[in-house]
Amino acid sequence: MDNEKPIVDFGAIRDALGKDFKPVQVIDGQANVVNQAIVSKYSNDQLVDFLKLMIWERTLHQRSNALTRQGRLGFYAPTEGQEASEMGSNSAMKSTDVLMPAYRDIPQLIQHGLPVYKAFLWSRGHVLGNEYPEDLHAMPPQIIIGAQYIQAAGVALGIKKNGTEDKVAYSYTGDGGTSQGDFYEGMNFAGAFQAPAVFIVQNNGYAISVPRRKQTAAKTLAQKAVAAGIPSVQVDGMDFLAVHEVTKAAREYAAAGNGPVMIETLTYRFGPHTNAGDDPKRYRTKEEEQPWFDNDPLIRYRKYLTDQGVWSEDLENEYVEQVKADIKAAVKQADEAPKQKMTEFLENVFEEKPQNIQQQITEYQAKESK
Repeated sequence: MDNEKPIVDFGAIRDALGKDFKPVQVIDGQANVVNQAIVSKYSNDQLVDFLKLMIWERTLHQRSNALTRQGRLGFYAPTEGQEASEMGSNSAMKSTDVLMPAYRDIPQLIQHGLPVYKAFLWSRGHVLGNEYPEDLHAMPPQIIIGAQYIQAAGVALGIKKNGTEDKVAYSYTGDGGTSQGDFYEGMNFAGAFQAPAVFIVQNNGYAISVPRRKQTAAKTLAQKAVAAGIPSVQVDGMDFLAVHEVTKAAREYAAAGNGPVMIETLTYRFGPHTNAGDDPKRYRTKEEEQPWFDNDPLIRYRKYLTDQGVWSEDLENEYVEQVKADIKAAVKQADEAPKQKMTEFLENVFEEKPQNIQQQITEYQAKESK
């Protein structure tokens, strides 16, 4: 009886999980085109614009990082290394789509329509950083890990119930977010109601200092959507065109009434989780990091476009200076925002203020009037 074959081979099932997920790629790490049909869809001008989006985000990161060290910004989550993942996906969306960002998704939020100075005010904790233009279809960045997936499911269901055509809700989380309950609940809800949502997981290797391999036994993060009945795909997150094309296809699928899609982008966080204190040198090795640094999405596309004769170092330097000037103007505008008073903080806590809050407002009003 000891040699009897079991009715189910659980080991084989485990080994098969995730086997169907092979990362989609268009231009590889050596700047070689592996899918000419996709590249041929775009003009050289369009491809240059795609590179500019990544250069813009890299420059925004560098300036934001410097401003944080100068004490001129507050909370900041670095984005260096994730430009293809973030700009590639966001550029596939329409301005009428609704973005539910997490705290690392400020670049997408800006490209979706948030003025840069308001992004800086949000980082400083200023209330004006949460006052959005009426035509901006987005929520403020979510701090609670995974909660934005719940928001996206709700907004997507609202889009469906309102009968709105050609519109989706989309949201981002990191690899660590897939270990949160809200991640599953949001996807399950959207899947059950066939709501038009696009869920994007930026697998950047780490949830703060915890590596992806220690968070979950799943071979891929994309396969986690299967349990919710949602189609999913894995894409090279350092390949702008691959991310853009996959996201565009996912958006069209969801907007057509077929229900949600989940995308896992394979990318890497070059720096710390946030500037609040963690040091990646304590939990990552140079041997691990270097292949990812060599696979920098900007290096890949810069080389390809330079080889095509449509990009140069001079063009890049000129564009970077333009972006820096725009950021400098945004910082100045943020600096000119009125300073917040304690009474204003208290006023924003409750719409209908309880007695203790009203008492504190009265006390601070007396101090501020002196």
